[in-house]
Amino acid sequence: MSTSTDERVDLEFISGGVRCAAWLYPSASPTPAPVVVMGHGAGGTKDSGLDPYARALRAAGYAVFAFDYRGFGESGGVPRQRISMRNQIADYHAACEAAARQPGVDPTRIILWGVSQSGGHVFEVGASRDDVAAIIAVVPMVNGLAAARHGLPLHTPASILRSTTTGWRSSARQRMGKDPVTIPIVARPGEFGALTAPGYYEAATETAGPSWRNEIDATIGTELASYRPAKFAKQITAPMLVQIADLDQGAPPQAAAKAAFAARAEVRHYPCDHFDIFAGVSGNNWFERCAQHEVDFLRRHVAL
Repeated sequence: MSTSTDERVDLEFISGGVRCAAWLYPSASPTPAPVVVMGHGAGGTKDSGLDPYARALRAAGYAVFAFDYRGFGESGGVPRQRISMRNQIADYHAACEAAARQPGVDPTRIILWGVSQSGGHVFEVGASRDDVAAIIAVVPMVNGLAAARHGLPLHTPASILRSTTTGWRSSARQRMGKDPVTIPIVARPGEFGALTAPGYYEAATETAGPSWRNEIDATIGTELASYRPAKFAKQITAPMLVQIADLDQGAPPQAAAKAAFAARAEVRHYPCDHFDIFAGVSGNNWFERCAQHEVDFLRRHVAL
């Protein structure tokens, strides 16, 4: 099923037996074009900050395929708002296959694009496919334990205890076939939530689309504990761009830099925080620079 809106086509594909929602931005190239497969970060949806990047890459001549993971945004799947790293990696692979089937796309030249948590996913996906022409990882989260340690000063002992017990309760409920217990993805400093750095609540809500929900399964801590996409860095053979926010309070910039070095990636640094790379966040102008660096990188490595 597909519908068209402006220069964007609404599509669906199947991953794990579940309907997933996607947007296709067709290339205007007269010959089959490389396609950028674009996924969001933890709890993110395609209508929450991906569209400006997709349009910038389409304007440069590339096709773009942006999608929602199972259980998030406009995709199907239950339980809702639950992150499974294994399922999201499978969704990313399914999105690549779906993107490669679209008219006007060169199926042998897939470009992986990920931000935050999906910036980690592209390390693993990119290391396991032979049709990847390039990889772009934007403010990537590449080590779950490092991210937890990095954010520890932003949480009080009481909030850490509350997160832990809420995670246990959510896990127990799901074992009984019940819905998970959720916590806010972003909250203001001193409030209860997964990300509570100053300005994060305002930035996330400024860029949020209508399908985004500010809640996530409380078992996210368990998923992060074993999440190590950086271990795939040495296996990457495609050209890679890693964009690092040096003041990032969400995804440790040191871990991203180390993974980028192992992947022999091109690195761009920005003196900003995690959400500042999105268009529409008040008081910053980093989106334009990030998008232009991505276009410049692709023009050097993936010719149209």
